[in-house]
Amino acid sequence: MSKVLITGCAGFIGFHAALRFLDEKHEVIGIDNINDYYDIDLKISRIKILKKNKKFKFLKIDINNSIQINNLLKKNKFKYVIHLAAQAGVRYSFENPKEYIDTNIVGFFNLINLIKNTKCKNFVYASSSSVYGHNKKMPFSENDRVDSPLSLYAASKKTNETIASSYSYLYNINVTGLRF
Repeated sequence: MSKVLITGCAGFIGFHAALRFLDEKHEVIGIDNINDYYDIDLKISRIKILKKNKKFKFLKIDINNSIQINNLLKKNKFKYVIHLAAQAGVRYSFENPKEYIDTNIVGFFNLINLIKNTKCKNFVYASSSSVYGHNKKMPFSENDRVDSPLSLYAASKKTNETIASSYSYLYNINVTGLRF
């Protein structure tokens, strides 16, 4: 089967995505910086569960470390990169805005910019329904306007969508943004 990179593998969605790929017999390399935004013990417990599978490898890497990310991408031929690592939380973005710029924008850029130089052409990333901003129409639609984010978190996710769209066009990368 193929090799998959999952960033943010200690988070809820990353953990379950890794389990699913492992169940389907893929080789998974998971990275996470294990920050303290929420319970570190929970993150470590998830990684321990994943490590029980011989096809899983964990590396403590921050997506802002472009040297480590570049080395990882050079050493492995990933068919898919599932990018779920991010600084989450709308309210926290008002208290720590720099963390959102560093992680959600610079970290995202580091990853997709380095992927362009690999054979991996399948990039799935986490966006957010927060990008809908002032939109009051329910349910949301992919065709709705997303040009009025109400938080730095939402703006960072909208920025990811714009960067991904550009890189898809310029470097022939299949990108899929998931607006959780």
